[in-house]
Amino acid sequence: MSQSSHSPITLLVFNPMAEQHLDQIRQHATVIYAPTAAQRTQAVAEQGAEVDAVLTIGSIGLTADEVARMPRLRLACTLGAGYEGLALDALKARGAVVATGAGTNDTSVADHTFGLILATVRNFRSLDQQARSGVDRFTIPHPPGVSGKKLGIIGLGHIGLKIARRAAGFDMPVGYHNRKPKADVQHPYFDSALALAAWADVLVCATPGGAGTRHLVNAQVLQALGPQGYLINIARGSVVDTEALATALKEGRIAGAGIDVYESEPHRPEPLIDLPNILITPHVAGWSPEATQASVDQFIGNLTGVFSGRGAVAPVDLG
Repeated sequence: MSQSSHSPITLLVFNPMAEQHLDQIRQHATVIYAPTAAQRTQAVAEQGAEVDAVLTIGSIGLTADEVARMPRLRLACTLGAGYEGLALDALKARGAVVATGAGTNDTSVADHTFGLILATVRNFRSLDQQARSGVDRFTIPHPPGVSGKKLGIIGLGHIGLKIARRAAGFDMPVGYHNRKPKADVQHPYFDSALALAAWADVLVCATPGGAGTRHLVNAQVLQALGPQGYLINIARGSVVDTEALATALKEGRIAGAGIDVYESEPHRPEPLIDLPNILITPHVAGWSPEATQASVDQFIGNLTGVFSGRGAVAPVDLG
């Protein structure tokens, strides 16, 4: 746990960060850096009363008990777009502002999503292994094409729209499911994940996490997606029922899956590990040097905005 700077703002950082980004933040706040569970517990217990702001990420969160130990807290901010792990009721009661890094890593996530779509549908993982083993290409089945397939997006927000834009380059019709239709979108709307899955060839999860979307993609949805269908999840692991996905992949109820998130994070998704028809990346879709720098810059904008009275750059409406 480290502390530096002489700013009147005291910031507690829960998520791991590169030293160069911490140094950038230290130009604006006194930083208490507590990226491990033990450091976090110690920092809250010993210095919580001094904390004016917290920087975290959605999956690491900020608990109601921690908020209670920070009487001076005015800002809780996430580095990324997700904020499902923050105790919003406690923060609202405290009168704290909640802000996010929304919009800073959308491009990186959308790029990664299409990488997963291409690699999963074309089965790059298996093709790579077969090429290394010296396979005769005339003895293996032709991998499916991507262009022209119907792309269903669950969660047509900023990231979903960028995924849809990339789909246009592959002549893929796009449909979507949100809680309600978007007025300014021409893509067809489906009133349930089940209906969208029945229509789609490739189903992409791009919805926020949290209780409202937990296991939105379940056994029924996967069954509707069908034996020629593919699931891609770049949202949150909780959106997909892991056991149902494992069963669907084993039994050929869907053709394949590509996921960047999983319910067991930070531990690997054991039911999926030995399956040949899934590609797994370790929750890095939103990570690139460009995206991370943009997230840090926006956090500083949120921080300085709140404490100067201008307001946060990307606030969350707490109602």
